[in-house]
Amino acid sequence: MIKCIAIEDEPLALELLKKYIAKIPNLQLIGSFTDAIEASEFIRKYKPDLLFLDIQMPDITGIQLYRSLEEKPMVIFTTAYSEYAVEGFELDAIDYLLKPYPFDRFEKAVGRAIEYFNFKTQPAVADPECFFVKSEYQVVKINCSDVLFIEGLDDYVKIHLHHSKPILSLMSLKSLIEKLPQTKFKRVHRSFIVPLQNIRSIRNKKIMLGDNTEIPIGASYADEIQAWMKK
Repeated sequence: MIKCIAIEDEPLALELLKKYIAKIPNLQLIGSFTDAIEASEFIRKYKPDLLFLDIQMPDITGIQLYRSLEEKPMVIFTTAYSEYAVEGFELDAIDYLLKPYPFDRFEKAVGRAIEYFNFKTQPAVADPECFFVKSEYQVVKINCSDVLFIEGLDDYVKIHLHHSKPILSLMSLKSLIEKLPQTKFKRVHRSFIVPLQNIRSIRNKKIMLGDNTEIPIGASYADEIQAWMKK
């Protein structure tokens, strides 16, 4: 069960949010507030797992409140103003709901939170089957088996997938490779990470993937790849 708090300065919007929360079996509402200062004290005391947090509020904004927390729970931001999406995204928000949002959109956001909560709280495994990245103002779950290859593009990574469009995430290949299971992925070039199960052949410092994509092997990675091949 995920303990959550609803923070919304408009009473009618808060009531609707509470009704939505009540429809989700995995959510336990432990507090609801129209005052951000009062809510922040409650959060520090009771440490919820998830916040539904309105951004535009008097006194302090939802973003200011979230930044002030030393221990940051998961957060789904709600607001009528789309210009806040980028800042919410930079704070690792699970999702961003633009008012007025229907129940099915709310349910989709909560589904992401539940998946991420389960991933974070389950016992650590040496060989996880999925990982999470931020993309388009939300946290996205990616199954390892769906990855074709990963490409570095300046400040972004582009995750190419077998059966859907690529996913862009604002991060470096270095930070991403630290998230990935080492038994499933290997960095082979300053601009590329490949899933080991998708390697069809290696020849002339090039890797041929299952869909016939060719990936170059960087000079600084050649010895490591050769050692891996010998194993």
